[in-house]
Amino acid sequence: MRGVRIPRTRQTAVALTCALVVSAGAVIGGTTIAILHRDGFDAGPAAAVAAFPPTITAQPALIGKAAIIFDPTDGRILFQKNADMQLPLASITKLMTADIVLTAESPDTRVTITPSALAPEEGSGLKVGDVVTLGELLRLGLVASSNDAMQAAAESLGANYIDRMNRTARDLGFTETYFRNPTGLDVSADTSGAYSSAYDVARLAALFYKQYPTLFEQTQQSSVSIHVGDRVLTKPATAAPLLTTPGLIGAKTGYTTLAGGNLVAVFDREIDHPLVAVVLGSTRDGRFDDMQTLISIARKN
Repeated sequence: MRGVRIPRTRQTAVALTCALVVSAGAVIGGTTIAILHRDGFDAGPAAAVAAFPPTITAQPALIGKAAIIFDPTDGRILFQKNADMQLPLASITKLMTADIVLTAESPDTRVTITPSALAPEEGSGLKVGDVVTLGELLRLGLVASSNDAMQAAAESLGANYIDRMNRTARDLGFTETYFRNPTGLDVSADTSGAYSSAYDVARLAALFYKQYPTLFEQTQQSSVSIHVGDRVLTKPATAAPLLTTPGLIGAKTGYTTLAGGNLVAVFDREIDHPLVAVVLGSTRDGRFDDMQTLISIARKN
Protein backbone atom coordinates (compact mmCIF):
# COMPACT_ATOMS: atom_id res chain seq x y z
CA MET A 1 0.00 0.00 0.00
CA ARG A 2 1.10 3.56 -0.43
CA GLY A 3 3.14 4.63 2.55
CA VAL A 4 2.83 1.34 4.41
CA ARG A 5 5.24 0.72 7.24
CA ILE A 6 7.61 -2.14 6.51
CA PRO A 7 8.10 -4.20 9.66
CA ARG A 8 11.69 -4.15 10.90
CA THR A 9 11.91 -7.94 10.71
CA ARG A 10 11.17 -7.77 6.98
CA GLN A 11 13.21 -4.74 5.95
CA THR A 12 16.08 -6.84 4.64
CA ALA A 13 13.76 -9.29 2.94
CA VAL A 14 11.97 -6.47 1.16
CA ALA A 15 15.25 -4.85 0.22
CA LEU A 16 16.39 -8.12 -1.31
CA THR A 17 13.19 -8.42 -3.27
CA CYS A 18 13.63 -4.82 -4.41
CA ALA A 19 16.66 -6.02 -6.35
CA LEU A 20 14.07 -7.13 -8.86
CA VAL A 21 13.22 -3.49 -9.49
CA VAL A 22 16.67 -1.99 -9.91
CA SER A 23 18.40 -4.77 -11.79
CA ALA A 24 18.56 -4.75 -15.55
CA GLY A 25 19.46 -8.41 -15.54
CA ALA A 26 20.94 -11.31 -13.66
CA VAL A 27 23.95 -13.36 -14.69
CA ILE A 28 23.25 -17.06 -14.39
CA GLY A 29 25.66 -19.58 -15.76
CA GLY A 30 27.51 -16.84 -17.62
CA THR A 31 24.36 -15.67 -19.42
CA THR A 32 22.44 -12.49 -18.63
CA ILE A 33 18.66 -12.64 -18.48
CA ALA A 34 16.20 -9.88 -17.76
CA ILE A 35 14.59 -10.13 -14.33
CA LEU A 36 11.67 -8.57 -12.59
CA HIS A 37 11.30 -4.85 -12.16
CA ARG A 38 8.22 -2.72 -12.19
CA ASP A 39 8.18 0.19 -14.60
CA GLY A 40 8.39 -0.71 -18.27
CA PHE A 41 10.35 -3.84 -17.54
CA ASP A 42 10.78 -7.25 -19.10
CA ALA A 43 10.02 -9.72 -16.34
CA GLY A 44 12.19 -12.42 -17.80
CA PRO A 45 11.27 -14.76 -20.64
CA ALA A 46 9.45 -18.00 -19.98
CA ALA A 47 12.37 -19.60 -21.81
CA ALA A 48 14.37 -19.03 -18.60
CA VAL A 49 12.63 -22.09 -17.18
CA ALA A 50 14.32 -24.30 -19.73
CA ALA A 51 17.50 -22.28 -20.23
CA PHE A 52 18.91 -22.59 -16.73
CA PRO A 53 19.10 -25.90 -14.89
CA PRO A 54 17.58 -25.76 -11.40
CA THR A 55 20.03 -25.87 -8.52
CA ILE A 56 17.89 -28.34 -6.54
CA THR A 57 18.05 -31.70 -8.27
CA ALA A 58 15.79 -33.59 -5.87
CA GLN A 59 12.66 -34.99 -7.51
CA PRO A 60 10.04 -35.09 -4.76
CA ALA A 61 6.69 -36.78 -5.23
CA LEU A 62 4.23 -33.96 -5.81
CA ILE A 63 0.51 -34.20 -6.44
CA GLY A 64 0.48 -30.91 -8.33
CA LYS A 65 0.87 -30.76 -12.09
CA ALA A 66 3.33 -27.85 -11.87
CA ALA A 67 5.59 -26.35 -9.24
CA ILE A 68 8.53 -23.99 -8.79
CA ILE A 69 10.89 -22.63 -6.16
CA PHE A 70 12.04 -19.17 -7.20
CA ASP A 71 14.66 -16.91 -5.64
CA PRO A 72 13.58 -13.28 -6.17
CA THR A 73 16.93 -11.87 -5.04
CA ASP A 74 18.63 -12.95 -8.27
CA GLY A 75 15.90 -14.47 -10.44
CA ARG A 76 17.17 -18.04 -10.10
CA ILE A 77 14.90 -21.03 -10.50
CA LEU A 78 15.93 -23.43 -7.75
CA PHE A 79 13.44 -26.18 -8.58
CA GLN A 80 10.80 -26.63 -11.24
CA LYS A 81 8.23 -29.10 -12.46
CA ASN A 82 6.40 -28.05 -15.63
CA ALA A 83 6.89 -24.46 -14.45
CA ASP A 84 5.97 -22.94 -17.83
CA MET A 85 2.77 -25.02 -18.22
CA GLN A 86 -0.35 -22.84 -18.53
CA LEU A 87 -2.98 -23.95 -16.01
CA PRO A 88 -6.17 -22.57 -14.43
CA LEU A 89 -5.21 -20.02 -11.77
CA ALA A 90 -8.23 -19.88 -9.44
CA SER A 91 -8.02 -17.37 -6.58
CA ILE A 92 -4.32 -16.64 -6.92
CA THR A 93 -5.77 -14.27 -9.52
CA LYS A 94 -6.56 -11.96 -6.60
CA LEU A 95 -2.91 -10.95 -6.29
CA MET A 96 -3.11 -9.31 -9.72
CA THR A 97 -6.50 -7.79 -8.94
CA ALA A 98 -5.17 -6.24 -5.75
CA ASP A 99 -2.10 -4.98 -7.59
CA ILE A 100 -3.98 -3.13 -10.31
CA VAL A 101 -6.47 -1.69 -7.80
CA LEU A 102 -3.74 -0.35 -5.51
CA THR A 103 -1.83 1.04 -8.47
CA ALA A 104 -4.86 3.19 -9.29
CA GLU A 105 -6.50 3.96 -5.95
CA SER A 106 -5.73 4.65 -2.29
CA PRO A 107 -6.54 1.96 0.31
CA ASP A 108 -8.70 4.61 2.00
CA THR A 109 -11.02 4.83 -1.03
CA ARG A 110 -14.60 4.13 0.03
CA VAL A 111 -16.41 1.55 -2.10
CA THR A 112 -20.17 1.03 -2.18
CA ILE A 113 -21.19 -2.62 -2.60
CA THR A 114 -23.42 -3.16 -5.64
CA PRO A 115 -25.56 -6.18 -6.59
CA SER A 116 -23.12 -7.19 -9.33
CA ALA A 117 -20.36 -7.71 -6.76
CA LEU A 118 -22.25 -10.26 -4.68
CA ALA A 119 -22.52 -13.96 -5.41
CA PRO A 120 -25.50 -15.45 -3.52
CA GLU A 121 -23.65 -18.67 -2.78
CA GLU A 122 -20.63 -17.07 -1.10
CA GLY A 123 -22.12 -15.74 2.14
CA SER A 124 -19.37 -13.15 2.63
CA GLY A 125 -21.58 -11.06 4.89
CA LEU A 126 -21.34 -8.05 2.59
CA LYS A 127 -24.64 -6.46 1.61
CA VAL A 128 -25.79 -4.20 -1.19
CA GLY A 129 -25.29 -0.60 -0.12
CA ASP A 130 -22.50 -1.34 2.37
CA VAL A 131 -19.67 1.18 2.24
CA VAL A 132 -16.25 -0.38 2.83
CA THR A 133 -12.74 0.97 2.36
CA LEU A 134 -10.72 -0.55 -0.42
CA GLY A 135 -8.05 -1.67 2.03
CA GLU A 136 -10.60 -3.64 4.03
CA LEU A 137 -11.98 -5.29 0.90
CA LEU A 138 -8.50 -6.34 -0.18
CA ARG A 139 -7.70 -7.81 3.23
CA LEU A 140 -10.91 -9.85 3.09
CA GLY A 141 -10.15 -10.87 -0.47
CA LEU A 142 -6.57 -11.96 0.18
CA VAL A 143 -6.79 -13.55 3.64
CA ALA A 144 -10.23 -15.17 3.37
CA SER A 145 -10.24 -15.29 -0.45
CA SER A 146 -13.62 -13.55 -0.58
CA ASN A 147 -14.82 -13.34 -4.16
CA ASP A 148 -17.43 -10.71 -3.25
CA ALA A 149 -14.80 -8.44 -1.73
CA MET A 150 -12.40 -8.75 -4.65
CA GLN A 151 -15.15 -8.28 -7.24
CA ALA A 152 -16.24 -5.09 -5.48
CA ALA A 153 -12.66 -3.84 -5.33
CA ALA A 154 -12.15 -4.48 -9.04
CA GLU A 155 -15.44 -2.82 -10.00
CA SER A 156 -14.34 0.35 -8.20
CA LEU A 157 -11.97 0.90 -11.15
CA GLY A 158 -14.78 1.07 -13.69
CA ALA A 159 -15.61 -1.20 -16.59
CA ASN A 160 -12.09 -1.76 -17.93
CA TYR A 161 -10.51 -3.57 -14.98
CA ILE A 162 -9.99 -6.84 -16.92
CA ASP A 163 -8.17 -4.91 -19.66
CA ARG A 164 -5.95 -3.40 -16.97
CA MET A 165 -5.16 -6.83 -15.54
CA ASN A 166 -4.23 -8.29 -18.91
CA ARG A 167 -2.25 -5.24 -19.95
CA THR A 168 -0.28 -5.41 -16.71
CA ALA A 169 0.44 -9.10 -17.26
CA ARG A 170 1.73 -8.35 -20.76
CA ASP A 171 3.83 -5.41 -19.56
CA LEU A 172 5.41 -7.60 -16.90
CA GLY A 173 6.28 -10.29 -19.41
CA PHE A 174 3.95 -12.92 -17.94
CA THR A 175 3.60 -14.85 -21.18
CA GLU A 176 1.34 -17.62 -19.86
CA THR A 177 -1.04 -15.37 -17.93
CA TYR A 178 -4.42 -13.91 -18.86
CA PHE A 179 -7.63 -13.07 -17.03
CA ARG A 180 -11.36 -13.28 -17.70
CA ASN A 181 -12.49 -12.12 -14.26
CA PRO A 182 -10.92 -10.64 -11.09
CA THR A 183 -11.55 -13.67 -8.85
CA GLY A 184 -10.33 -16.67 -10.83
CA LEU A 185 -13.69 -18.41 -10.50
CA ASP A 186 -14.46 -20.83 -13.32
CA VAL A 187 -16.50 -19.17 -16.06
CA SER A 188 -17.99 -22.46 -17.27
CA ALA A 189 -17.46 -26.21 -16.98
CA ASP A 190 -14.48 -26.01 -19.32
CA THR A 191 -13.23 -22.41 -19.03
CA SER A 192 -11.35 -20.93 -16.11
CA GLY A 193 -11.59 -17.32 -15.01
CA ALA A 194 -7.81 -16.98 -15.33
CA TYR A 195 -4.77 -18.92 -16.50
CA SER A 196 -1.09 -18.73 -15.61
CA SER A 197 2.06 -20.77 -15.06
CA ALA A 198 3.99 -21.53 -11.89
CA TYR A 199 6.84 -19.35 -13.18
CA ASP A 200 4.58 -16.37 -13.83
CA VAL A 201 2.86 -16.79 -10.46
CA ALA A 202 6.19 -16.87 -8.62
CA ARG A 203 7.24 -13.59 -10.19
CA LEU A 204 3.84 -12.02 -9.54
CA ALA A 205 4.00 -12.99 -5.87
CA ALA A 206 7.56 -11.65 -5.56
CA LEU A 207 6.47 -8.36 -7.08
CA PHE A 208 3.36 -8.10 -4.90
CA TYR A 209 5.34 -8.79 -1.73
CA LYS A 210 7.90 -6.16 -2.69
CA GLN A 211 5.27 -3.50 -3.30
CA TYR A 212 2.77 -4.31 -0.53
CA PRO A 213 4.67 -6.20 2.21
CA THR A 214 2.33 -5.27 5.06
CA LEU A 215 -0.77 -6.33 3.14
CA PHE A 216 0.81 -9.57 1.94
CA GLU A 217 2.04 -10.47 5.43
CA GLN A 218 -1.50 -10.23 6.76
CA THR A 219 -2.15 -13.55 5.00
CA GLN A 220 -0.22 -15.12 7.92
CA GLN A 221 -3.23 -14.45 10.13
CA SER A 222 -5.64 -17.25 11.06
CA SER A 223 -8.63 -15.00 10.34
CA VAL A 224 -9.51 -11.54 9.10
CA SER A 225 -11.97 -9.04 10.57
CA ILE A 226 -13.21 -5.96 8.77
CA HIS A 227 -15.52 -3.13 9.82
CA VAL A 228 -18.61 -2.57 7.73
CA GLY A 229 -20.63 0.25 9.22
CA ASP A 230 -21.56 -0.90 12.73
CA ARG A 231 -20.87 -4.57 11.88
CA VAL A 232 -17.68 -6.57 12.11
CA LEU A 233 -17.23 -9.38 9.60
CA THR A 234 -14.80 -12.13 10.59
CA LYS A 235 -13.73 -14.91 8.22
CA PRO A 236 -11.14 -17.69 8.54
CA ALA A 237 -7.97 -17.67 6.48
CA THR A 238 -7.91 -20.07 3.57
CA ALA A 239 -4.18 -20.68 4.06
CA ALA A 240 -4.73 -21.93 7.62
CA PRO A 241 -3.03 -25.34 7.17
CA LEU A 242 0.20 -23.57 6.24
CA LEU A 243 0.26 -20.93 8.95
CA THR A 244 2.31 -22.88 11.50
CA THR A 245 5.19 -23.20 9.03
CA PRO A 246 8.29 -21.53 10.52
CA GLY A 247 9.50 -18.59 8.47
CA LEU A 248 6.28 -18.17 6.49
CA ILE A 249 5.90 -14.62 5.19
CA GLY A 250 2.60 -14.93 3.38
CA ALA A 251 0.53 -17.15 1.10
CA LYS A 252 -2.37 -17.11 -1.32
CA THR A 253 -4.59 -20.07 -2.03
CA GLY A 254 -6.74 -20.99 -4.99
CA TYR A 255 -9.26 -23.74 -5.61
CA THR A 256 -11.87 -24.39 -8.29
CA THR A 257 -13.19 -27.49 -10.04
CA LEU A 258 -11.03 -26.80 -13.10
CA ALA A 259 -7.92 -25.62 -11.28
CA GLY A 260 -7.83 -28.10 -8.45
CA GLY A 261 -5.71 -26.89 -5.56
CA ASN A 262 -3.29 -24.01 -6.12
CA LEU A 263 -0.99 -22.30 -3.63
CA VAL A 264 1.79 -19.70 -3.65
CA ALA A 265 3.89 -18.97 -0.58
CA VAL A 266 6.73 -16.61 0.27
CA PHE A 267 8.95 -17.92 3.05
CA ASP A 268 12.40 -17.38 4.50
CA ARG A 269 14.89 -20.00 3.40
CA GLU A 270 17.10 -18.56 6.10
CA ILE A 271 16.97 -15.28 7.99
CA ASP A 272 16.15 -12.43 5.59
CA HIS A 273 16.42 -14.59 2.47
CA PRO A 274 12.89 -15.00 1.05
CA LEU A 275 11.99 -17.58 -1.56
CA VAL A 276 8.74 -18.06 -3.49
CA ALA A 277 7.20 -21.51 -3.98
CA VAL A 278 4.20 -22.31 -6.18
CA VAL A 279 2.05 -25.38 -6.67
CA LEU A 280 -0.61 -25.52 -9.39
CA GLY A 281 -3.04 -28.30 -10.28
CA SER A 282 -2.88 -30.18 -6.97
CA THR A 283 -5.87 -31.08 -4.79
CA ARG A 284 -7.66 -29.13 -2.06
CA ASP A 285 -5.59 -30.79 0.68
CA GLY A 286 -2.67 -31.94 -1.43
CA ARG A 287 -1.55 -28.38 -2.24
CA PHE A 288 -0.55 -27.89 1.39
CA ASP A 289 1.37 -31.17 1.49
CA ASP A 290 3.07 -30.23 -1.78
CA MET A 291 4.03 -26.82 -0.40
CA GLN A 292 5.52 -28.31 2.76
CA THR A 293 7.56 -30.61 0.54
CA LEU A 294 8.86 -27.69 -1.51
CA ILE A 295 9.73 -25.65 1.57
CA SER A 296 11.52 -28.64 3.07
CA ILE A 297 13.72 -29.29 0.02
CA ALA A 298 14.46 -25.57 -0.35
CA ARG A 299 15.83 -25.45 3.18
CA LYS A 300 17.87 -28.63 2.80
CA ASN A 301 19.65 -27.46 -0.34
